[in-house]
Amino acid sequence: MTTTTAPSKVLRVPPADPATAAAHFHRRFTFEADASDVHADIESGAASFVLVDTRGPEAWAQGRIPGAVHLPTDDIADRAAELVPPGSVVVTYCWGPGCNGATRAAHAFATAGYRVKEMLGGFEYWSREGFPVEDAQGVRRSAPDPLTAPVTGASCAC
Repeated sequence: MTTTTAPSKVLRVPPADPATAAAHFHRRFTFEADASDVHADIESGAASFVLVDTRGPEAWAQGRIPGAVHLPTDDIADRAAELVPPGSVVVTYCWGPGCNGATRAAHAFATAGYRVKEMLGGFEYWSREGFPVEDAQGVRRSAPDPLTAPVTGASCAC
């Protein structure tokens, strides 16, 4: 009896050589930050960027990251210089990984001459990780979702 192994779906396209992979992953870091790192920088005072919520007014009212600037994507071209000092590094966020609003906003900021990164996971992962959320009633924190963050509140140590 002959046993055959099914061809690998993962390896049907071979991985890149290590130098090419290192360059690719480094390049991604120049465009992206995750919610945990953004939170750590805000908490430590190391945040030398402007965090921009790119969602519309109803989403902003529903809840936002404390200290974020509200600038919907469609308004960036006209209002960026009024709300975000020129020369600032910008970190954009929108709803979550199923939305490309933060990517569109990052493009708009880059087109306007800003250095910019996109916060991966958006507002969804910010709130799911138990970080503070602000609305008209004030600031609150929910327990971390155990599928996205350690319930102890410690970082994932990644």
